[in-house]
Amino acid sequence: MTNTKPKVAIIGAGNVGSTFAFALLTSGLAREIVIVDRDGKKAQGECMDLNHGLSFTHPSQVYAAGFEGCADSDIVIITAGARQKEGQTRTDLVQANAEIFKLIIPQIISYAPEAILLVVTNPVDILTYITLKISGFPKRRVIGSGTVLDSSRFRYLISEHCHVDPRNVHAYIIGEHGDTELPVWSNANIGGMKIEQFCPTCKEFDSCRRTKALKRIFDEVKNAAYKIIEAKGATYYAVALALVKITEAILRDQNSVLPVSTLISDYYGIDDVCLGLPSIVNRNGVEQFLRLALSDEEEKRLRHSAETLKDIIRRIIL
Repeated sequence: MTNTKPKVAIIGAGNVGSTFAFALLTSGLAREIVIVDRDGKKAQGECMDLNHGLSFTHPSQVYAAGFEGCADSDIVIITAGARQKEGQTRTDLVQANAEIFKLIIPQIISYAPEAILLVVTNPVDILTYITLKISGFPKRRVIGSGTVLDSSRFRYLISEHCHVDPRNVHAYIIGEHGDTELPVWSNANIGGMKIEQFCPTCKEFDSCRRTKALKRIFDEVKNAAYKIIEAKGATYYAVALALVKITEAILRDQNSVLPVSTLISDYYGIDDVCLGLPSIVNRNGVEQFLRLALSDEEEKRLRHSAETLKDIIRRIIL
C-alpha cells in the first residue's frame, strides 16, 4: 500500500517532537504533518513557525490538532512523556511515562487503527513493549527508535578514530537503548574489512592498546546522552534525523536494515521483550529482525540486557 499523500502525526511538541517536525518538513517525505500536544498553544506555535518557512521547502500541510488529528495517519510518532533530567537514567522515567502511555495509546489507536506506531519516548524499549500490549497491534506495526541513534554515534566515533567517512562504517549497537546496550564488534567493518585491518591507527597498536581504544569508543557512545544533557539540557538534533531515516524506510518501502526496537522471540534464548536489533523496515513496519551471529561475550551481554528490561517490566503497574 502506497499513500500518494503520506501523513505523519507527531505526539508531543517538546524538543524532540518539534525538531523532528522541522527535519521531516525539510525532507519532503510527508505532505501532511500534524502535531498533537496537551499544551495546544505550544503545538500551534510550533506549527505557525514551521508554516512560515513553507515557501523554502516542499509543499506540505502542517497543523496542530487533538488526537482526532491522527486519523488516516500512515505513521504516528510518539515523543510525549517526562523528559530525562541531568543525573537520571532512561529507566528512571519508566513508571511516570507508563502512566502517560496508558492515557494516550488508547486515544491514538481509536483514531488511527491502521497506522504504524513509532515510539521514541524513553525508556524506549520498555515503552515500545507497553505500547504493543496496550494497543493490541501486530508486532510489526509497533516499533521503537531502538539503537538507531546509538549506532549512528558508534559509526561516527569509529569514523573519527579510523579517518573515514561514517557512511562507510558498518557497525551496530544492539540491546537496550540505555546502560546495558552493547557494541557488536564481531560484525563491525569498514568497506568489508575488519576495523583493525582497515584502520591505520589500530594497525599501529598492540592488542591491549587496541582493546582500550575500542572500549573508549563504546564508552563515549553509551555516555553521549548524559554528556549532552549536562551541556545543553536535552538531545534532539541527531534523534530527529534518526527518526527521519526510519520514517523514510517506512513511507518509501525501502527494506532498510535499521536497529529499531522490536518484539524478540526465540533468539539466543530471549523471548517476549523489545530490543534494538538490526531489522528490515518497510511499508509494513518491521518485516523481520536479523539473527546476528554473535560472539560468546556478545551473546552473554545481550541476554543480560534483555533480562534487565524484563525485570523492570515485571515491576511496572499497568
